[in-house]
Amino acid sequence: MARVRILQNEEAPAKSKAFLEKIEENGAAVLNLYRTLAHSPSTLTNTVKLGKVLLDQAELSPQLREMVILRIAILLGSQYEWNQHVPIALGAGVTQQQIDSIHIWPESEHFDKKERAVLRYADQVTLNIRATDRAFGTLHRYLSERSIVELTASIGYWGMIARLLEPLEVEMDEFAAGSAERLYGGKRD
Repeated sequence: MARVRILQNEEAPAKSKAFLEKIEENGAAVLNLYRTLAHSPSTLTNTVKLGKVLLDQAELSPQLREMVILRIAILLGSQYEWNQHVPIALGAGVTQQQIDSIHIWPESEHFDKKERAVLRYADQVTLNIRATDRAFGTLHRYLSERSIVELTASIGYWGMIARLLEPLEVEMDEFAAGSAERLYGGKRD
């Protein structure tokens, strides 16, 4: 059971209610995460906006981003995040074999050198905040500086999401958004 109420639109503060309604109007799914964040209107709006930026306006490949989100979900024990992002990952080009073996990616044959560099960096940043010079140097061989910044921001963002979901014990949604567009309502500015 959730530790804070999952607010329906009519229960939410006015600014949150308007924002939740806008999400619905844009064709997005209103997740229990959003309904939980609705207790704090500014937290809700700015958290969702940053997620939308990382999904819609990043140079970083959606496939790499989703691979990293799944890895973060495993490392931080966020079943909610995992459930929401598996369908998105599949849609972004992550294979079922990669999903099935991402918990043991160092031993898996299903990841290429670039993906391994990204996952190593994600593991280090998620667990230690810092990355070794070796991990960063390897990553830099495959990604531009812009993509590295977006990757690092993505690791921080989805790590934060897990750190909201788990201590607040946000209840699983009865559905998976299924796509990045369903999370935030399409590619609108």
